[in-house]
Amino acid sequence: MKRDRDKAPTGSQTRHGRRLRPEQLSVLYQDEAVIAINKPAGLPAVPIPGSEKPSAWSLLSAQLKATRQKAFTVHRIDRFTSGIMLFAKTERDRDALVQQFLAHTPEREYLVVVRGHLEPTEGTLVHYFRKAGMFQKLSKANARDAARAELKYSVERQLRGATLVRVSLVTGLQNQIRVQFSSLNYPVIGDRKYHPAEAQERRIDRVALHASHLRFDHPRSGKSVSVDCEPPHDFRALVQALSTSNRQKH
Repeated sequence: MKRDRDKAPTGSQTRHGRRLRPEQLSVLYQDEAVIAINKPAGLPAVPIPGSEKPSAWSLLSAQLKATRQKAFTVHRIDRFTSGIMLFAKTERDRDALVQQFLAHTPEREYLVVVRGHLEPTEGTLVHYFRKAGMFQKLSKANARDAARAELKYSVERQLRGATLVRVSLVTGLQNQIRVQFSSLNYPVIGDRKYHPAEAQERRIDRVALHASHLRFDHPRSGKSVSVDCEPPHDFRALVQALSTSNRQKH
């Protein structure tokens, strides 16, 4: 599979104010029905109500307009998460893909760097969430409005005081990976929302979370489509810094 490096779009801004160019929005896969992009960290997936700031959807829509095509949102990833985001080009294709996501049939893998040495080195996490404003809170399985959150993980590499982990989502709730690992005292590096102490992190200025792999069934042919995406520079630099420190220690 072809892997593209992150090409940050303009029209938006990172936390440091760097402009993002719409014409640079990186396309990972495209055909007559679907298009998958590499969303840069810091760019909202969809427009923020009351804000004129661009989003992945608005930038992609502007790009497709030149060929008289449209973009329809299939799913979302967090604003400060980088990586694969899938769109459809017609409402019918969007509806077919959304049904797959509701049924949790697509394969969705993320790379994540968490604090501490995660043990055991592979496993399944199951929690129950309830929404409280902008946050996900842990809940009991039998609680009213409780939503089941499940993921599978495997350790890719032990780092200095941290772990590089590959996560496969079984469900796909908002902030799911961040909340589940934080609840086990392995917070995602840079996740100041659920672990305020991460505001002190200087090696990366966002959550160390990247959507690296997506497999889904094509809405028209039914054939399996796989898309892969390499982590951007800031994510790779964080892993390298922690790896270098580890080697120096030994």
